[in-house]
Parts: sequence; C-alpha cells; structure tokens
Amino acid sequence: MEAAPPLFCFGVVADIQYADAEDGYDFGGRRRRYYRHSLNLLRAAVEAWAAEKPPLAFVLQLGDSIDGLNARSGQSERALEQVLAALGRLPVPVHHAWGNHELYNFSRARLVHTGLNSRSCGAAAGPPASDCQAYHFSPAARFRVVVLDGYDLSTLGREPGSARYQESLRLLRKKNPNDDLNDPTGLKEPQFVQFNGGFSQAQLDWFNEVLKFSDENQEKVIVMGHLPIHPDASDWVCFAWNYKDALSVIHAHQCVVCFLAGHLHDGGYCLDSHGIHHLTLEGIIETPPESNAFGTVYVYKDKMILKGRGRVSDRVMHF
Repeated sequence: MEAAPPLFCFGVVADIQYADAEDGYDFGGRRRRYYRHSLNLLRAAVEAWAAEKPPLAFVLQLGDSIDGLNARSGQSERALEQVLAALGRLPVPVHHAWGNHELYNFSRARLVHTGLNSRSCGAAAGPPASDCQAYHFSPAARFRVVVLDGYDLSTLGREPGSARYQESLRLLRKKNPNDDLNDPTGLKEPQFVQFNGGFSQAQLDWFNEVLKFSDENQEKVIVMGHLPIHPDASDWVCFAWNYKDALSVIHAHQCVVCFLAGHLHDGGYCLDSHGIHHLTLEGIIETPPESNAFGTVYVYKDKMILKGRGRVSDRVMHF
C-alpha cells in the first residue's frame, strides 16, 4: 500500500439486489442476474472487510440492497433482514443510500423505520424536509462525507396524493411523453425515466451550505448517492434527472474530491473538468458466483486509493 498509514479507510459496495430467487435477467433480457448468490458475495465482502488492517472506519452501501422481485413475492422484509444481518457482522457503521429497488419494496415512510435509515450513525442534520435522507458526517479531521438522496424527487415510494409525488410526476411527464415512463426511447434527456430520480431544490440548497462550511474549514469532501451525476461515469440513461444542478453546486466549491455512486451495474469512471473523481461501482447483482464486486478505499491527505475485488478495478484518485 503506502509507507505512511492511511488517515482512514472504508468499504464500498453497490447494487446487491438480493432476492431468494433463481437467476434471472435484466429488463432487456440479456444480462444475467444472480439474485440468490448475491448474498453470498456480500458475506464474502464482509469477511474480507472484517480482516482489514488498519480496520475500516465505515462502509458505504450505495443503494439497491434488495431486488424489486421481493415485493412481488412478499419477501421484502425477509430479504432486507438477511442483507442487514450480513452487514451487521461488521463492528462499524454502514451508511446506506436509497435506490429505486428499495423503493419498489418499501414506501419512504416505511424505510425510515428500517435498518436502511442510517442518518442516526452520528450524522449531522439533513435538509429541512423531514423525509429527505441526505445527511453528512466527519470520519476524520478535515474530511467529510455527504450522503445524498437521489430519489428526493421521484414518484417511487411516495403516496400518489402527496405534493412531492405530483411534482415529480409532472416533471417526468413533461420530459417523457412515452406511455411507459421507464422507456427512454426518443427522449432528448434520456435520464428522465421513472427508475431514476432527482434532487429537490431544498436538498440542493442544503448541500450548498454543507460545502460552504467545508470550504471555510478546509475540508475534503466525499459525496455518495445511488445515482451517478456525471454522464461520463455512466451510460446514456442511468444518472440523476437534474444532475447538472448537483454538479453546479459541487463546482461552485473547492472541497469535493470524489462522487461515489451505483445504479449502473457495469460501473464507470471519469475525472471531470473541475478535477473531481466520479466513480460508479460495479454491481454485485450481475457478478458471477466465482467473482465479486466490492472495494476498500484508503484515504490519505492528497489521494484515495481504491483496492478493488473481482470486477472492481484498483484505482488511485489524486486530489
């Protein structure tokens, strides 16, 4: 690794999408999904993390911990229990992003009362809206981690009669005239599909204030969320509706060094025009049983070193 020890290190994993079901395929019918075996890969990741020296400070679970299949089979609670039990073997906090698959299984109101509500892990206050799951915490001096809620603007997991549901549906229909709101065919802005989501103005304003504080205190900031916010770290569809707004907030400050996301199971990476690393982690769900997809990030004063396992490549990210 390095001669000097890291300031801290943490685990990263994305798109576990566990279900007690036979292997299946993605919506296009081409990519194999290993529903049942994903839990075994997660357990192997936990075992590897538990053996890390120096020990991990925390783990970032980048969303889609269980698959939407569970909702159809009535297994949502049981599947989530098993994933949380596997992660619970670690003696450190696990910070969870909420993805579309969590919201296929549970309402936002229900998720708040599950182990996926990680705002209580020593976190500072989030945005004014009580159901927005954004928050931040400081794992070490001069470093901060911000967890964003990429489905703050979304129809998923919300009551159809609620103001936020109606606002999200109006925006989605304005941008996507297709009968199937998950179909990006013909769209000028193909990210406007129902399985993606966006950031409310209140969350963006709060995010701006957090980054202003970090600038003033000469902190380095790592941001995480389920949805990528840079098209070059994703494909042509799988990123946040109003990704430009999130990027504008980040680019108005000096402190952000990295944005970590999931959602796109192939993973992705880019270094943007402002020198920020956008890393989209490969998903466990499409990882064959003989491989894996997770990593450990070692943080130094001037760089982050990702040690990947299986489909996740090693990477050095200078800042």
